[in-house]
Amino acid sequence: MAEDDRISFLDGGPPEGFDMRLISIDPSATRPFREEDWRDSLVVLERGELDIECVRGGSRRFNEGAVMWLAGLPLVALHNPGPEPVLIAAVSRRRSEPMNSDAPEGLNGKATA
Repeated sequence: MAEDDRISFLDGGPPEGFDMRLISIDPSATRPFREEDWRDSLVVLERGELDIECVRGGSRRFNEGAVMWLAGLPLVALHNPGPEPVLIAAVSRRRSEPMNSDAPEGLNGKATA
C-alpha cells in the first residue's frame, strides 16, 4: 500500500461526531491491554511497529498504517519493539449526554407510572 493510500487521522482529525485519543508507547516499552481502553474504537497505527500479545502467548506484529479493531480480543499487552515511539490513534463515536430520567419507557429503560 502506498503511503498516500493509508488512513491517518493526524492531519485532519476524526470525522464529525467522533472523538480521537492518541496513545504513545515508548521504545521497547509495554502497555498492558485493558478492554475499556479500546471499546468502540477503530485503531490506526500512525507511527512505528506494534506487537500485540495474545493471552495464549502468541503475538502478531503490525506496521505503520495498520487499521485494527482491538475490542473483544483475548489480548494481554501491546509492545513497541522498535527504537522510536509508537503512535496510535483510537477513534470512537462521541458519547452522547446521559439520557433524561423523566423520558418515557423505551428511551432510558425506566418504566413510567
